[in-house]
Amino acid sequence: MTDILRTPDDCFRDLPGYAFAPHSLDDLPGYGGLRMHFLDEGPRDAPETFLCLHGQPTWSYLYRRMIPVFTQAGYRVVAPDLYGFGRSDKPVDDGVYSFDFHRNSLLHLIERLDLRNVTLVVQDWGGLLGLTLPMEMPGRFSRLLVMNTALATGDVRPNAAFYAWRTYSNTHPDMDVGTLLRRASQRISPEEARAYEAPFPDRLYKAGVRAFPRLVPTSPDAPGAETARLARSWWEVQLHIESFMAVGLRDPILGAGPMRHLRAHIRGCPPPLDLPHAGHFVQEDAGDEVARNALRAFGLLPGGADDHL
Repeated sequence: MTDILRTPDDCFRDLPGYAFAPHSLDDLPGYGGLRMHFLDEGPRDAPETFLCLHGQPTWSYLYRRMIPVFTQAGYRVVAPDLYGFGRSDKPVDDGVYSFDFHRNSLLHLIERLDLRNVTLVVQDWGGLLGLTLPMEMPGRFSRLLVMNTALATGDVRPNAAFYAWRTYSNTHPDMDVGTLLRRASQRISPEEARAYEAPFPDRLYKAGVRAFPRLVPTSPDAPGAETARLARSWWEVQLHIESFMAVGLRDPILGAGPMRHLRAHIRGCPPPLDLPHAGHFVQEDAGDEVARNALRAFGLLPGGADDHL
């Protein structure tokens, strides 16, 4: 394993809206003692667990508007930071990061925490990875809340906006994460933008951020593409996972068109909640709204909860 960086704890002090206790594991099989950080909010014996997976260049901070909605309804929320992001350890070699490197770590985390009755909550790379998980352990998953994302099967060419984004990422190895988030969402304050920068004191910490755009499978033989095709076939015939889709219509990469395409491959997925005011980072622009609507659609709102959630 290459050199490993760990963002100092002081970087995460007093982040707005993020008064959650840190948890971590450093014994995931095959990961050589790498520490994975995750949030674990709500009762451990809750009847439902919401597994919230972030994408690039974000971390579990992205879910701070949704977590309280789920926990106030009585449920457990687990929100990990992928390796290279948030409070998780960060290998400095860009080449360490691969589709399977991230995917397998999530499979091991679910097994290690023995998560059951899981509602999978995904967006961006959280979906590229997360949508491939239930076929490996279908008995653990009961619901899907899916926001702007895709199954990267390699046989469907991404739109021009994606290639422009990948070019931008490849030419900005020290990407200004906070500025990027503020450009994408008008709801993010300067203090919240700095919170998105907190995990990355300098460019050495950003290997995971740099790697993700290059890892999107854009050809059928790309790493991860076959796994995504298997997942697509699985979602087309699965019978037991209830789904809810929310779409940020201002997203130029994974907006209405790609999400309609994804919905066509998720058996039983109802018409989406379209969000004209939301962009790519739906959790920022409308996270609390989406969480409440999903709970309502799933029939998971406790009696009278509509009045205060």
